[in-house]
Amino acid sequence: MKNQSFIKQFPKHIIIWIFLVFTFFPVAWTISASFRAGGGLVGQRLIPEQPTLYHYQRLTEIGFFTWIKNSVIVSTSTSILNVFFVSLAAYAFSRFRFWGKNYSLMTLLILQMFPAIMGMVAVYLLLYHVGKYIPFLGLNTLSGLVMVYLGGGIPYNIWLIKGYFDTIPDSLEESALIDGATRFQTYYKIVLPLARPILAVVAITTFIGTYSDFILANILLKDPAKYTFAVGLRNFVAGMYDVRWGDFAAASIVGGLPIVIVFLALQNLIVSGLTRGAVKE
Repeated sequence: MKNQSFIKQFPKHIIIWIFLVFTFFPVAWTISASFRAGGGLVGQRLIPEQPTLYHYQRLTEIGFFTWIKNSVIVSTSTSILNVFFVSLAAYAFSRFRFWGKNYSLMTLLILQMFPAIMGMVAVYLLLYHVGKYIPFLGLNTLSGLVMVYLGGGIPYNIWLIKGYFDTIPDSLEESALIDGATRFQTYYKIVLPLARPILAVVAITTFIGTYSDFILANILLKDPAKYTFAVGLRNFVAGMYDVRWGDFAAASIVGGLPIVIVFLALQNLIVSGLTRGAVKE
């Protein structure tokens, strides 16, 4: 029986191992390049002949930590504000009845279907004109970039959180209302604590998406001191892969640590948040 079971499971294990190798090989190759002496692509091996920390020591010279600081500021601010505004909107759509509710939800769904790149010109002009009256929200500002990211992620996240709020029984809030609580108190004392898994999902997906974005940041940020991680690294290595490949690899490895830390900190809430928010009971 064990032999028959092994034979049946063998193709599945082969497929899994193929996917694992396909996934981890680029990571292993990049780690190897970060420890390899020299900066070129030619002659690299998976295990470096003379490992060195030279490329990691150079990170302070190329402005790497400024890029990371800007990316963490933008990503964290966007995640917090996104969760705050989206949870309020999703609660209204989930609990209240008002004219135009279904049309509004459908409009949000349709808006989410269009790629963000379609609005690049409009976004650029919007920040250009806004910056004339409110400088800290204009072009080449981190706060302006946060505002753009907020607008892009709201429609999908409203649907995601609303689906989760719909699974929370109304009777919990009705009991609190009878005892004298206000509607806002039931929102932040009952609903929000119960919805922590989906809020964590929205926070981490927003953080990762914002941290990894290159197109929007590259269009709106022109000052090297304001570059985010993706923009700074791209401009640093552009056209010079032959001499800066080692620095690029070291910066890529260290730059991925914030995402890993956020994911590990919230991983217990992610699975339950995705599964419960994806279905309607």
